[in-house]
Amino acid sequence: MASTAKLSARRLAAYSIPAFALAMPTIPAFVYLPALYAESLGLATAGLVLLGARVMDVISDPLVGVLSDRHKTRWGHRKPWIFFGALLAGFALVRLFQPPSDVTATYLLVWAIVLYLGWTLIAVPYTAWGAELSDDYNQRSKITGAREGLTLTGILAAGAIPAVTAGMGWSEAEGLAAVSWLAIIVGGPAIVIMLLWVPEPDISGTKAPQQRMSWASTKHALTVIGSNKPFVRLLSAWFINGMANGIPAALFLLYLEYGLGADAGQRSILILAYFLSGVLSIPIWLVVSNRIGKHKAWCWAMILTCLAFAWVPFLSPGDIATFTVICIVTGTGLGADLSLPPALQADVIDFDRLRSGKARAGLFFALWSMSTKMALALAVGITFPALELLGFSTDSENSLSALWSLSVIYAWVPVVLKLVAIATIWTFPITRERQELIQRRLERRHRQLA
Repeated sequence: MASTAKLSARRLAAYSIPAFALAMPTIPAFVYLPALYAESLGLATAGLVLLGARVMDVISDPLVGVLSDRHKTRWGHRKPWIFFGALLAGFALVRLFQPPSDVTATYLLVWAIVLYLGWTLIAVPYTAWGAELSDDYNQRSKITGAREGLTLTGILAAGAIPAVTAGMGWSEAEGLAAVSWLAIIVGGPAIVIMLLWVPEPDISGTKAPQQRMSWASTKHALTVIGSNKPFVRLLSAWFINGMANGIPAALFLLYLEYGLGADAGQRSILILAYFLSGVLSIPIWLVVSNRIGKHKAWCWAMILTCLAFAWVPFLSPGDIATFTVICIVTGTGLGADLSLPPALQADVIDFDRLRSGKARAGLFFALWSMSTKMALALAVGITFPALELLGFSTDSENSLSALWSLSVIYAWVPVVLKLVAIATIWTFPITRERQELIQRRLERRHRQLA
């Protein structure tokens, strides 16, 4: 059973701090990496290679989720996967962000796959573990808020490093390599402290013997999960909103350079404004969610982002001040995007446990991770070739129509996607009252089995 006790500040910090280091490669991997490799391989090739790596990566998610659910070691269900994933991801980071001068598509594909696999081994057990630390509706928001707040802080730190190293005369590639090394130096001790200080709650929930892993049992579990309508609705909204966030993330640097004409210093300030707003907004969204519910707070955050993004295609080169305001508003929405949906995910896992009597947080978060990866992969794999098809190029002068296409794909396509996500999640059925009822029934069942 998940813990009903309030998580101590020490354990909450020990659990959350690794998110800082784990997030540091996010900007390099999702913002700089496509543009960096596009210089050598071309927009379409870089986008399709990263899409291919993501598609192959998806296969590992359910496997890691099921294994971490069903196989308890002397160190726990989640901890061994996180440890080995950290080793793998650290090695891949160095290779990916310190490429040879004659880099090829194969090189990018291989090391992207290794990096994504390492992240899977960390992310799926790590987020599942967070969902199991408490069964309280609001406490779950606090846990995810702390974790995602440090995630955004890590992203901020990573975004500042290339700007600092550029001032020191380093190349962009050298700055990205510095980010990867700092993530390893900070992340290693943080993960070790977490593994030593934070206990894993008992996730069995029943006296049933441990199941053997088989394709038939996994297929059955996926079928049952697919019949969990609140989860399907939440996952659909998360995927659609992930696409809406992934498109501007992939095109952010291109839009700033070619759409706004921002220089390197201005780009760094805009990135800082965006992610700092996300960090500072998380406590606000936690208060809002406590008052109106997590899903409604998330919807209002997406509405806020839509209102800001709607103005982007009307901006002209040099409108940096106006776009800074847009970055602040959309960054505020990002705080809710990251902190509230995982807390809702913990609630739908409780619903599944009530129906099935099984603990499957790992598998649920594996499907969650798959959705995230596919959304980001499609964002890069579709938008880069689409831009090239519409005449946009990084090698030559762009026409007004090509620049307009960049602005529309960057801003209005995400607005449409977010409106669909809002319509999907607005009437989400697991409210605070429903979740508390589910918890009472689970506790009654647990007492009967004790």
